[in-house]
Amino acid sequence: MNQPIREINEQLRRDAAGLIRQADAAYDAHLEAIADDIRAHRAERPIILLSGPSGSGKTTTARMIEKKLDDSDVETHTLSMDDYFLPLTPEEQALAAEEKFDLEAPSRVDIPLLNQQLSSILAGEPTALPHFVFSTNTRQSSGRVLTRRPGELVILEGIHALNPAVITLPDDCTARLYVSVRTRVTTDSGTPLHPSRIRLLRRMLRDKRFRSRPVGETLHMLASVQRGEERYIMPYKHRAGYEVDTFFPYELSVYRQELLADLLPLSALPEVPQLVSFLEQLDPLSPEAVPAHALIREFIGDSAYH
Repeated sequence: MNQPIREINEQLRRDAAGLIRQADAAYDAHLEAIADDIRAHRAERPIILLSGPSGSGKTTTARMIEKKLDDSDVETHTLSMDDYFLPLTPEEQALAAEEKFDLEAPSRVDIPLLNQQLSSILAGEPTALPHFVFSTNTRQSSGRVLTRRPGELVILEGIHALNPAVITLPDDCTARLYVSVRTRVTTDSGTPLHPSRIRLLRRMLRDKRFRSRPVGETLHMLASVQRGEERYIMPYKHRAGYEVDTFFPYELSVYRQELLADLLPLSALPEVPQLVSFLEQLDPLSPEAVPAHALIREFIGDSAYH
């Protein structure tokens, strides 16, 4: 799908609040339909696997679906695959600092523990869940014990959730979702901005706000992130029974407000001129106009789902 910048600007000028409501409502309706189908098949498919590349909005989408299922009296629990990462050894940390260690590889996941716990949860056994602390490179107890009752559902979100070498449960007991930006924003001349660049802008803002990582450093990591997506995520997206486009027509106008000044000094980097050109053509939109329940709050902060 293509979304012309001209149309975005026209809608923002005419009724910015209406555009935001309409876009959020359309996304909500799409997730409602997916939740209805998951609910209808919950007896045979109690595990929901949700995957997508970095910056796709996996975490918030999982929480939104969880809430919809909870609100319909189907108790649902969400797990993050990040909590099953293996701590890096000192040698691996040194290699990672030199960009010689693949941080996106499935081997980062403690696959035996993850599948043992999923099997335990499916069986209704009390399961003490882990939590990975990135700042200290340690995995510890979360203090949370999950005992799944009959009829309850479990969502597992993570970049490797659709990889059958990582999740070894039988396919027939899982529902599978793939979420990503699919829409291309286009200029008046028809020049498109690839969806991966929209996810890049999301990561820049998230890293800047929540990880104290400069925009230039996020750009520096782009090649490694893209390699990981091509090797470990894209080959398995066909396994999903549901696909979700997480693009919102108003989001780039928010990123213009938040990122343009950071990008202008970096114009010598190859990815930056196109990003700057697209952002400069968009009318700005204050983050304050975005409601707390909107998906892009995952990247700009103050999300109702965190």
